[in-house]
Amino acid sequence: MLKHYLSILALLSVILIGCQSNSKKQPDEQTQSKPTPPGNVEVYAELEINPGNVAVSKKGGVFMTVHPLRRQDLQLVEVFPDGSYSAFPDSSFQTPNGIEVTTGLDTPLGVIVDNKDRLWVVDAGLSTGKTRVFAFQVETGEELFRFEVPGDIAPKTSFAQDLAIDDVNEWVYLADFGDTGIIAIDIKNNTFRKFTDSTMLSEDIDMVIDGEIQNFQGAPARVGINPITISDDRETIYFGAMNGETWYSVAAAGFRNGESDEVIKSSLKTVGPKPISDGVATGDGKHYFTNLGNGSIDVLENGELKVLGKDPRIVWPDNVRIGPDGWLYVAVNQLHKSPAFTGGEDESVLPYYIMKVKM
Repeated sequence: MLKHYLSILALLSVILIGCQSNSKKQPDEQTQSKPTPPGNVEVYAELEINPGNVAVSKKGGVFMTVHPLRRQDLQLVEVFPDGSYSAFPDSSFQTPNGIEVTTGLDTPLGVIVDNKDRLWVVDAGLSTGKTRVFAFQVETGEELFRFEVPGDIAPKTSFAQDLAIDDVNEWVYLADFGDTGIIAIDIKNNTFRKFTDSTMLSEDIDMVIDGEIQNFQGAPARVGINPITISDDRETIYFGAMNGETWYSVAAAGFRNGESDEVIKSSLKTVGPKPISDGVATGDGKHYFTNLGNGSIDVLENGELKVLGKDPRIVWPDNVRIGPDGWLYVAVNQLHKSPAFTGGEDESVLPYYIMKVKM
């Protein structure tokens, strides 16, 4: 009997010790599972090549264009967290530096993945003088679409460098700050039109970074319409000038219905303030801006603009895209340190980055 009693006591001791051990572990486990706070900034990849714009697929694949102001032998790549990259969709679409552009990419910049997992790229065509838009299937790399915008819509003075995709009604909208306007492409019918308005012009506002006014090609930088996005329901187009502090919208239905510029202008609204910005992403009624002067990602919600995430490594955040994982992906490229801005040597310091900011 005594032996049986002692066995029971020993068993109870083991159970109690186990419970105490578990109770000690619980706070640590809770700490480990604590969610990442909004605005947290992390590095996705350090890069030796200069990102232009970044895009993220539905499965989390990260793609980027290589900025034409620091041209490389590759123009469009998939980027991996260790900083390595590979040509996308393959090497046949790339145009090595110094080689005449034929059918491949020329000077692509804006890139985005739509809800159908199609990767869209706008190519400003600085060498060929032709503005083109490409679409590839992310999983296979298959070329799905190729549009060449007619010269009367996008002359050689054009510089289309950002785009928004309506994957419900099948339209593409390009922001052209060279020959100012929104270029609208009807995907199904392969037709084109252009809408312009004075709100797309740059404002007389200096671009100040690190306390210095930024020049572009020898004069204070003044860039018109650049960031462009579209609402989740694809009914509202948002846009603004890089050198501008106001975010505007127009109804997309005006383009789809073939309305005149005057009718489209009648739907023009002021959405709210914005910083001097090179890129924007829109989702769930919020607008996420790259703030060039502050080195941050700002968010506009219900008319209020505030800083979401800031980091000293965010030096010229070029564009921002919403990832499927609840993070914003940001291309950081020190563009104001390139010869086009400095008028001399390239003053950038490696590495360049793809950053992540928690939504």
